[in-house]
Amino acid sequence: MVLNIVMEQITHGGYSDTMVADEHFVIRIPDSLPLEAAAPLLCAGITVYSPLRYFGLDKSGLHVGVVGLGGLGHMDVKYAKAFGANVTVISTSPNKEKEAIEHLGADSFLISRDQDKMQAAVGTLDGIIDTVSANHPIVPLIGLLKSHGKLVMVGAPEKPLELPIFPLHQDFDNGNIDWQGENWLLEV
Repeated sequence: MVLNIVMEQITHGGYSDTMVADEHFVIRIPDSLPLEAAAPLLCAGITVYSPLRYFGLDKSGLHVGVVGLGGLGHMDVKYAKAFGANVTVISTSPNKEKEAIEHLGADSFLISRDQDKMQAAVGTLDGIIDTVSANHPIVPLIGLLKSHGKLVMVGAPEKPLELPIFPLHQDFDNGNIDWQGENWLLEV
């Protein structure tokens, strides 16, 4: 419960004429920044900023993959580039390549259905932020990770994603996966 100074009554939060929040969880948006420009930073922005920081993918020189180029993916590319990462966008849509590279500054673009390009990129990424909310295969994404790479899921598919174990065993047998260490992380 918080005392609402304006209404001089106790409130349990929520939205009405005013909203009461602890000052530690509130930021001031400058008058010079339009609210419609700030909103993506507070929603999609924090959704991808937080895992980049938390999982150590915010270091200059790292190779970060961004799966999906929707609202979350756009913000992810911008933040990863601002941290100094080399960014690869991974998408099923070749139509998004120009936007990813020319408008958002991604360093490279992979079409996830192009087997040859995906194979050429195996073991090249320090981490991947997967922003896709549709059901999609994740084993090919795991293959793109370097040893001890991280796969962080921020998209919210309606159905559970499948993680077939047999392909991972094959990678283990080939020396690509170190089961003794933290090779990849699946955060849902």
